[in-house]
Amino acid sequence: MLFSARQAEIMELAKEQGRVLVEELAARFAVTPQTIRKDLNDLCDSRALNRIHGGAVFPSGNENVKYEARRSMAAAEKQAIGRAAAALIPDNSSLFMNIGTTTEAVGEALVDHKELMVITNNINVANRLRVYPSIEVVIAGGVVRGSDGGIVGEAAVDFIRQFKVDFAVIGASALDEDGALLDFDFREVKVAQAIIANARHVILVADATKFERTAPVRIGHISQVHTFITDRCPREGLRAICQDKDVRLIETNPEGPLN
Repeated sequence: MLFSARQAEIMELAKEQGRVLVEELAARFAVTPQTIRKDLNDLCDSRALNRIHGGAVFPSGNENVKYEARRSMAAAEKQAIGRAAAALIPDNSSLFMNIGTTTEAVGEALVDHKELMVITNNINVANRLRVYPSIEVVIAGGVVRGSDGGIVGEAAVDFIRQFKVDFAVIGASALDEDGALLDFDFREVKVAQAIIANARHVILVADATKFERTAPVRIGHISQVHTFITDRCPREGLRAICQDKDVRLIETNPEGPLN
């Protein structure tokens, strides 16, 4: 489809900045938010941009990697991270696990645990662990995201808020130098925020590739987690934040190459 001059400029802004917001665009072009929303709808319908809450983002090559391909990326590193996280979780515990290929690696490492209660919005984790009689699996309700089997939306958030668990295992699509934890889908972010708020000990699992990515939606800050497990943390700023905020940093392969 042909874009208007304003839509073309919105596209260029999104490309330069990574994302654009309705209110900021309305002020910039001196039009109503409704007009900007129509522009964004047109751009997103044509797949020129991807919609987020309150605006849109320029499509990222990393964002569009298929879930099965992401599962194979840094697979050995994710498995090591999974084993390290599982080692922190004792038998007879309750825990949240959210969406992500690294959290799935943690699930794989938990299969020998006894008397676990696992509450998840990740269909893949639920399906993997449900066959073990010593692990009780509780799955959230809500909208199932076809791309990765994640359950998102307000119903999932309300479900998570019913619990107070011993541990939470969470992932993130990207980690910023300032300690921000980032994702692409604001619906999944809401679930992750509810998980963080209702766990006594939060474990963040993320391989080193996440340091080289960016995403538009903020989950929270690394200071909100208790333990951060990665294969390698090459960002001195993040190391300093972990030390300052008393976040335990575990590196499974600190000398390894950055993928």
